[in-house]
Amino acid sequence: MRIVRIEHPRAEQGDPSTWATLDGDTLHVTAGPNGARTGETLPLAGARLLPPATPSKIVCVGRNYLDHIRELGNLPQGGDLPKEPGIFLKGPNTLAEPAGEVTYPDWTQSFHFEGELALVMGRRARNLTEEDALDAVLGYTCALDLTARDLQKTDLQWFRAKAADRFCPLGPWLETDLDPADVRVQTRVNGQTRQDGRTAQMIFGVPQILAYITRFVTLEPGDVVLTGTPEGVGPLERGDVVEVEVDGIGVLETRIV
Repeated sequence: MRIVRIEHPRAEQGDPSTWATLDGDTLHVTAGPNGARTGETLPLAGARLLPPATPSKIVCVGRNYLDHIRELGNLPQGGDLPKEPGIFLKGPNTLAEPAGEVTYPDWTQSFHFEGELALVMGRRARNLTEEDALDAVLGYTCALDLTARDLQKTDLQWFRAKAADRFCPLGPWLETDLDPADVRVQTRVNGQTRQDGRTAQMIFGVPQILAYITRFVTLEPGDVVLTGTPEGVGPLERGDVVEVEVDGIGVLETRIV
């Protein structure tokens, strides 16, 4: 099932955003992201897709693909893999809508793309186990982790490099029927494939990630988790169109302006 968050001129609700499930070209309005259908239907035509999450936080896993660690020169001497996930945060301010535009910041000279599988939590979660972790997930979507690579290397923390406004395009919708263990993740820039990996290559799979995070942080409904990026990251230019595609979900498109 596909769950979308939209703005629609014909929506009956006064709220500027509406949740719905998508069936072909018909939107069935729901009482929240995992609520029952209200009976109201809307045409997909005319809808503006919004990021399919309203998180209190966005928890991200860095360096979760071996080849990506190698390409950035971050593999420790001796070739040892990380013993636990490397975690950093983005705030809700970083979200950007599907088919949206992101302005190239004037304070970086190295603006990079990182395509990822993301998940959105469906319930409050603390101390999950690997066995029950996926039961707490509402659905999966595509994410673009935008990064000021030069500042990531020079700043004390990754806050400016990773957590600036609109540095996390998300969408186009949530897919509830997905096994995250082995799906293809691709990133294209102006139609050329730049990243092409599978989640089976992740050092830490989704159940491990969720069990690790919830040992010390409570994940709330709507919180987002980014699971890491395959090799092939690189710089963007103004005018570039970035597409992140995850098999079984769809395509997230972002234009850099």
